Amino acid sequence: MAREQLHVLNALDVAKTQLYHFTAIVIAGMGFFTDAYDLFCISLVTKLLGRIYYHVEGSNRPGTLPPNVSAAVNGVAFCGTLSGQLFFGWLGDKMGRKRVYGMSLMIMIVCSIASGLSFGHSPKGTISTLCFFRFWLGVGIGGDYPLSATIMSEYANKKTRGAFIAAVFAMQGFGNLTAGVVSLIVSAAFKNKYNVPAYSVDPKGSTVPQADYVWRIIVMFGAIPAILTYYWRMKMPETARYTALVAKNAKQAATDMSKVLQVEIVAEEAKVESIGRQQNSSFGLFSREFMVRHGLHLVGTCTTWFFLDISFYSQNLFQKDIFSKVGWIPKAATMNAIEEVYKISRAQTLIALCGTVPGYWFTVFLIDIIGRFTIQVMGFTMMTVFMLALAVPYHHWTTAGHHAGFIVMYALTFFFANFGPNATTFIVPAEIFPARLRSTCHGISAAAGKAGAIVGAFGFLYAAQGKKPEDRDYGYPKGIGVRNSLFMLAACNLFGLLFTFLVPEANGISLEEMSKENDDDEQQLETSSTAVPGSTRTVPAP
Repeated sequence: MAREQLHVLNALDVAKTQLYHFTAIVIAGMGFFTDAYDLFCISLVTKLLGRIYYHVEGSNRPGTLPPNVSAAVNGVAFCGTLSGQLFFGWLGDKMGRKRVYGMSLMIMIVCSIASGLSFGHSPKGTISTLCFFRFWLGVGIGGDYPLSATIMSEYANKKTRGAFIAAVFAMQGFGNLTAGVVSLIVSAAFKNKYNVPAYSVDPKGSTVPQADYVWRIIVMFGAIPAILTYYWRMKMPETARYTALVAKNAKQAATDMSKVLQVEIVAEEAKVESIGRQQNSSFGLFSREFMVRHGLHLVGTCTTWFFLDISFYSQNLFQKDIFSKVGWIPKAATMNAIEEVYKISRAQTLIALCGTVPGYWFTVFLIDIIGRFTIQVMGFTMMTVFMLALAVPYHHWTTAGHHAGFIVMYALTFFFANFGPNATTFIVPAEIFPARLRSTCHGISAAAGKAGAIVGAFGFLYAAQGKKPEDRDYGYPKGIGVRNSLFMLAACNLFGLLFTFLVPEANGISLEEMSKENDDDEQQLETSSTAVPGSTRTVPAP
């Protein structure tokens, strides 16, 4: 039996789009801008780190990070992110979204700066320090996922909620783009100031001491947008859904949202107390009741995000290696260290500009029209198709004259990742779970995604290496090659498509209706318990 919706929550659901919506998008979105910048800028400078710290005297090839070091530099932030998503997701439900929001941002600010100041008496010491701070940077980034998604979903109206959450996540595209642009500007400035010969001309002179400043400046720049955002995060009021449904403070929820919405809202203390009494015996995350109501939903959000991130982060982190293998980026020995950073940055910027950023905004404009499910199915399908289109005729794409076609197809996989599951896997977990578990379940789903990113970061690094010595980067073991790796990524996308059918559609439905928080707990649980064993449905109806 449905309970009557609280006035304050109904006011949020039917509110017209106004300034506070856009303010919330910018405040939450700048966190994601910083997240993306910090996660992806490292891939632009890993080759430079190899030249600076791992040059082998007398070698005919520029220095390269050893496989285990490269995997650590690229993947350690993901390990931290996974930890942060689980911890801050849980903390957001226990302490409140706002109280935890500033903590994660402050960790990001401190660790961005500290990463650029990494020190050591030896290459091993410097890289170890860098990895240490990037782990904790990842913890802060991880906290941003469940908190930003939950805050935006709880502030939004039900008509345009998907677009608002997608707009927050779309800032990740601008963060990715900015990483390329900043790296491009910094490397161009140093390249123009120092006339450095190519490695093949002068191995020692191809990496000037000033190159050490390049990667440090690029890494530290990520602290700037985080610093600019901190004050406004602290000024945001707690979401009414947490205050009313979890903290049980009807008066504070009404006061906060009266200021935000600029309308008079009645504090329904008696109704909130009634809801509180009913929820005191409500199910927890590890209860049988949760499994009945939302177990398959959580499986669906975790698995789709896991398979998506294997593919998405593999593509992002190692696109420089793929571009080198197809000849779009010249061989390392033909360039000096700073020029190599410039060429890699130019390639990533072009991909972000043409494929990544447009994909995000297609989702923003269309998600509340065609729905989350349709976009996710379409995205996984097209990613599978384009991965196979790259893998099957791979030798055709790698021959001279066909590189442009490879780049176009590769950019299209990014477009449909972002106009597809990379956005929807972030949005849906913030909509379908109860308020008291919303941040936790989003954190679990996001952590499953980062587990996929770790698989991509560590696994693809080895898998993409060729079987012949000339097809492998210096010091790397045998792998299955780029072509077979693309087949593996296509399979991941296909699995993501299949698990999408476990996730319900939340388009146009209020958060309380979606999570069944408006239903009488006892009757709903009794109905669910008797219906599930003999049912043939795989997903409970929303």
